[in-house]
Amino acid sequence: MMIDKQLVGCVTLLSQSKTYWFDGTLYRYLTSSDSIRYTQYYFRPLPRQSKTADLKLNRDKVLRFVYEIPSLYNQHRAMMTTTAIQLSFF
Repeated sequence: MMIDKQLVGCVTLLSQSKTYWFDGTLYRYLTSSDSIRYTQYYFRPLPRQSKTADLKLNRDKVLRFVYEIPSLYNQHRAMMTTTAIQLSFF
Protein backbone atom coordinates (compact mmCIF):
# COMPACT_ATOMS: atom_id res chain seq x y z
CA MET A 1 0.00 0.00 0.00
CA MET A 2 1.40 3.39 -0.99
CA ILE A 3 0.96 6.24 1.49
CA ASP A 4 0.61 9.73 0.02
CA LYS A 5 3.15 11.92 1.83
CA GLN A 6 4.79 15.29 1.30
CA LEU A 7 7.95 16.73 2.81
CA VAL A 8 7.40 19.38 5.50
CA GLY A 9 8.15 22.67 3.77
CA CYS A 10 8.25 25.00 6.76
CA VAL A 11 8.50 24.32 10.50
CA THR A 12 5.94 27.05 11.22
CA LEU A 13 3.32 24.85 9.53
CA LEU A 14 3.76 21.97 12.00
CA SER A 15 0.42 21.22 13.64
CA GLN A 16 -0.90 18.96 16.35
CA SER A 17 -3.79 18.07 14.00
CA LYS A 18 -1.50 16.55 11.38
CA THR A 19 0.18 13.14 11.22
CA TYR A 20 3.87 12.94 10.32
CA TRP A 21 6.06 10.14 8.99
CA PHE A 22 9.73 9.76 9.90
CA ASP A 23 11.86 6.69 9.28
CA GLY A 24 8.90 4.35 8.80
CA THR A 25 6.98 5.46 11.90
CA LEU A 26 3.90 7.68 12.25
CA TYR A 27 4.18 10.56 14.73
CA ARG A 28 2.16 13.46 16.03
CA TYR A 29 3.75 16.84 16.65
CA LEU A 30 3.78 17.92 20.29
CA THR A 31 5.62 21.20 20.70
CA SER A 32 8.88 23.04 20.11
CA SER A 33 11.42 24.38 22.57
CA ASP A 34 11.53 28.07 23.37
CA SER A 35 15.03 28.66 22.06
CA ILE A 36 15.07 30.77 18.90
CA ARG A 37 18.61 29.91 17.88
CA TYR A 38 18.53 26.13 18.43
CA THR A 39 14.85 25.25 18.41
CA GLN A 40 14.02 21.58 18.95
CA TYR A 41 10.79 20.00 17.67
CA TYR A 42 9.17 17.19 19.66
CA PHE A 43 7.17 14.33 18.14
CA ARG A 44 5.48 11.31 19.77
CA PRO A 45 4.80 8.02 17.96
CA LEU A 46 1.18 7.10 17.42
CA PRO A 47 -0.15 4.04 19.27
CA ARG A 48 0.76 0.61 17.84
CA GLN A 49 3.92 1.86 16.14
CA SER A 50 7.17 -0.11 16.37
CA LYS A 51 8.95 2.82 18.04
CA THR A 52 7.70 4.12 21.36
CA ALA A 53 10.20 6.84 22.34
CA ASP A 54 9.55 10.52 21.73
CA LEU A 55 11.55 12.12 18.95
CA LYS A 56 13.46 15.41 19.28
CA LEU A 57 14.68 16.94 16.00
CA ASN A 58 16.29 20.21 15.02
CA ARG A 59 14.93 22.40 12.20
CA ASP A 60 17.21 20.98 9.48
CA LYS A 61 16.25 17.37 10.21
CA VAL A 62 12.54 18.24 10.23
CA LEU A 63 12.82 19.91 6.84
CA ARG A 64 14.88 17.08 5.29
CA PHE A 65 13.39 13.92 6.77
CA VAL A 66 9.86 14.52 8.13
CA TYR A 67 6.85 13.99 5.86
CA GLU A 68 3.27 15.08 6.40
CA ILE A 69 0.53 12.52 5.66
CA PRO A 70 -2.39 14.63 4.31
CA SER A 71 -4.84 11.71 4.27
CA LEU A 72 -4.55 11.40 8.08
CA TYR A 73 -5.27 15.08 8.80
CA ASN A 74 -7.25 15.73 11.98
CA GLN A 75 -7.27 12.05 13.01
CA HIS A 76 -5.94 12.98 16.45
CA ARG A 77 -5.21 16.00 18.55
CA ALA A 78 -2.60 16.29 21.27
CA MET A 79 -2.71 18.93 23.98
CA MET A 80 0.41 19.60 25.99
CA THR A 81 0.30 21.34 29.34
CA THR A 82 2.96 21.78 31.97
CA THR A 83 1.82 18.63 33.78
CA ALA A 84 0.45 16.24 31.17
CA ILE A 85 -0.24 15.47 27.53
CA GLN A 86 -3.80 14.60 26.64
CA LEU A 87 -4.63 12.83 23.37
CA SER A 88 -8.05 12.69 21.74
CA PHE A 89 -9.02 10.58 18.74
CA PHE A 90 -11.85 11.52 16.40
